[in-house]
Amino acid sequence: MATTQDISTGRTLNDRLAITRGVMNMFENWGLHAEEMMALLNLEGKARHFTQYRHNKPLPDTPDVMRRVEYLVRIDDALRTTYPSNPSMGKRWLRQRSHKFNKHSPLSMMIGDGEQGMIYVLSRLDCTFAWDQSGSKPSSRSLEC
Repeated sequence: MATTQDISTGRTLNDRLAITRGVMNMFENWGLHAEEMMALLNLEGKARHFTQYRHNKPLPDTPDVMRRVEYLVRIDDALRTTYPSNPSMGKRWLRQRSHKFNKHSPLSMMIGDGEQGMIYVLSRLDCTFAWDQSGSKPSSRSLEC
């Protein structure tokens, strides 16, 4: 039954399939290869088996995979706000080497450094994420306009 709920996460199969479709569309828009997709999600197996997620099989509903999905979706959102008039720029940005990433591309940082690489890339793209990560709290003065 497609609406049964996973007791540990509270996500239904339909929710999980929607998440999987969104992630696969995002990866496709980024022009990623199956090996890159698997590395970003920290999934084991053969690249050719990754196509099963395009055909109604949900991504694993593990904390590690879902955390990575959340970071990747936030990176995608930040790319959309950074380049609002050119949606294809995000795809290019991900592969462009930069001094901000020690002369590596953001994609290679995320693949090579895993979750920490995603956090690093996201903190460079989204200042609100970086602010939250720093543990900073707004002072009463900073709330004044």
